[in-house]
Amino acid sequence: MIETCVFKLLIWVFCVFLYFACFSCQFVPADKYYINCGSNENVTIGSQVYLADNLASKYLSSPDNILEATTSNSIPQTDEFGLYKNARIFTKSSKYTFKISQKGRVWIRLYLSPFVFNTYNPSSAKFLVSIPNHVLLNDFKSDSVAKREFLVNITSDSLVITLSPSENSFAFLNALEVVSAPDFLITDDAQGVSPAVKFEGLPTQALQTIRRVNMGGPTVTAKNDTLGRTWEPDTKYLLDSNLARNVSKINSVRYPSGGATAEFAPKTVYGTATKMRSEDDPGSNFNVTWDFPVDQGFRYFVRFHFCDVASNSTNDLYFNVYLGPSNVLPDFDLTTINQNFLATAVYRDFVTSTISSSNLRVSIGPSSFGNSYPDAILNGLEIMKINNSVGSLGGVDTVPSSSGSGSKSNVGVIVGVIAGIAIVLFIVGLFFYIRRKRRLERLHHSKTWVPLSVNASYTMGSKFSNGTTTSAGSDFGYRCPFVAVQEATNNFDESWVIGIGGFGKVYKGEFSDGTKVAVKRGNPRSQQGLAEFRTEIEMLSQFRHRHLVSLIGYCDEKSEMILIYEYMENGTLKSHLYGSGLPSLGWKERLEICIGSARGLHYLHTGYAKAVIHRDVKSANILLDETFLAKVADFGLSKTGPELDQTHVSTAVKGSFGYLDPEYFRRQQLTEKSDVYSFGVVLFEVLCARPVIDPSLPREMVNLAEWAMKWQKRGQLDQIIDPNLAGKIKPDSLRKFAETAEKCLADFGVDRPSMGDVLWNLEYALQLQEAVLHNDPEENSTNIIRELSPQLNNFNNDDSTTSAGQHDMSVVDDDLSGVSMSRVFSQLVKSEGR
Repeated sequence: MIETCVFKLLIWVFCVFLYFACFSCQFVPADKYYINCGSNENVTIGSQVYLADNLASKYLSSPDNILEATTSNSIPQTDEFGLYKNARIFTKSSKYTFKISQKGRVWIRLYLSPFVFNTYNPSSAKFLVSIPNHVLLNDFKSDSVAKREFLVNITSDSLVITLSPSENSFAFLNALEVVSAPDFLITDDAQGVSPAVKFEGLPTQALQTIRRVNMGGPTVTAKNDTLGRTWEPDTKYLLDSNLARNVSKINSVRYPSGGATAEFAPKTVYGTATKMRSEDDPGSNFNVTWDFPVDQGFRYFVRFHFCDVASNSTNDLYFNVYLGPSNVLPDFDLTTINQNFLATAVYRDFVTSTISSSNLRVSIGPSSFGNSYPDAILNGLEIMKINNSVGSLGGVDTVPSSSGSGSKSNVGVIVGVIAGIAIVLFIVGLFFYIRRKRRLERLHHSKTWVPLSVNASYTMGSKFSNGTTTSAGSDFGYRCPFVAVQEATNNFDESWVIGIGGFGKVYKGEFSDGTKVAVKRGNPRSQQGLAEFRTEIEMLSQFRHRHLVSLIGYCDEKSEMILIYEYMENGTLKSHLYGSGLPSLGWKERLEICIGSARGLHYLHTGYAKAVIHRDVKSANILLDETFLAKVADFGLSKTGPELDQTHVSTAVKGSFGYLDPEYFRRQQLTEKSDVYSFGVVLFEVLCARPVIDPSLPREMVNLAEWAMKWQKRGQLDQIIDPNLAGKIKPDSLRKFAETAEKCLADFGVDRPSMGDVLWNLEYALQLQEAVLHNDPEENSTNIIRELSPQLNNFNNDDSTTSAGQHDMSVVDDDLSGVSMSRVFSQLVKSEGR
């Protein structure tokens, strides 16, 4: 009986813990204002209270005080019915002013109904709604209930919404919302359409929601969406409903680590889908198509939501996705993206060119890739208008400025603008002069590779071919002609493939002079594109270090994205731990590989003016040369760290499932400690020699980090280590290694060690494996390391500098690795040294 009660209590505690854990992950808006305009009573919609007009008057500056109400039955009986029964009338320009405590993205929602008027003619209403530097609505007229939603970027401490009636007309408003939105909702990761290049500057644009659609499912109301959005069914937009059918598996939806979350779309959206009606017909060849009305003359942000709730197994599902006439996702493969998990939420963002028609067409259809069965699915779709070149969403040629100056100050404004332009032109000219001068000096003194679009050219020597002219920033790194890459890889011979990743296939290659290389060729179907390609080149062209994989060249001819690296004979660390049948590594070898990897990451974090955060630390990105020297690879997701006066970088979450820092995932705030967390997972992977995520195992064992931490906290980690290491690890070495991994996996970044501290602790674990301490075997190892720190500071004082004036940290690390570590740790090896 007592055991039953205890068990029930534990279940209850666990449920409470899960509730608060989920609650803590949900986005909480810093600012939220809800106003029931025209009514002297609060109204509750769902769980949200809209403030009565008289109580909200502190936000309003208006010469009018005209309220209207109706009991008309013509108002649609929706969940938001109560917001359309009253309205405030404005016959002159009026302003709502809201204090903004957290700058960034904000939802503005306007509720508008013409059915509320008793004394005013609704057909006479014509007005403009604006905020500083943006027009939201222009010449608005409506003969039906309307809800207009905008997502704007606020950079000041207040938000002013102005309603301006046209001459001999009036403005009205039934309800108003101003609510903070997560900045990570719209990031600069959208792909352009015609041309298919990354669209820059999206986070600063004002957006208006045109359509938000739940494919294959019913209406999802604001109370069922974490961000208060409404999703409508797709049926009225389908061109031919006979070609499509609906599927629904809402309870099976899962959100991946580092990907889509409930803030992007709720499970009620991801759990339903419209798919091809292609059952029992392997010859089906048609598209499922939707048409959406849009305004001409604007670009549109389009977000596709996918979740494979239609398949019964993880067989490859390939399909094409079309936006207008463009195939924006050719041979789209959800299975590979989701690491063989079904029902996993995924979204993809695109920005159209300026639309010249009154509708936007979206289609999905079968792919011919790999003889896959003809099928295609779509779960949700969002279409948002992007402001035009002058900041307007209403089609006007000019927008109100943020100053709000009257006509009396026009002359002063004109004079000020002219003077300002003159000053700006002077500053810009001075800036470019100084920049050009510094660039010339840097090119003269340094060996920095300026990748991609550069103006300098020279004739490439015999390393690749004879007499080929190519562009390069210096004589250190250069483009490689496509024909040379073809020759080196035997025309991309499939039998020469040595790996496949998210970017594409990796081929073994050899140039005519005998240089062995690894050639990574971008796959056009890959979701990693130009941004990752540029980042990889820019990062690796800056750094040269013994424990970072060297970039030899790149090729961007014929729309190719090819990266050429030094060849690493022994492949990935992961392949030597499990899954490939290669001989098992000894404990000393594994420690040395971890130490080398830590040195490479430590250099990234400290060896440059600003830290570089890798963002994808995992065993598959640690490569081994012919001597098993470890080198960190794959910098496509790397990010420059925060400025000196900042603590973090706010950015969209990216990384690999199982290795991702949970604090980074929750807060979208990236620091070097995110790499430390991922490296801690690698340490347990090295020790236990099993995948970090293994769905085939019992629930408590699926996640390696969680499972290993449980055993570590019990003091029984030795029970789950790689059987090949059983009895071969000295207890003190195992203890120090496990303590280091545990600290790396601390919940909060501030509690994790730096990569430099991790490096020292791993060095110490190696010394404990190689030698026995004769005195005080239980001595606290952390204190011993601290005593040795001054010796290392002496090493650092001998650092060399490059010609560009930067400390060459590779010299530092190489000096340390060249010095026998027995010198550094001689006190530990010899009792007389203590």
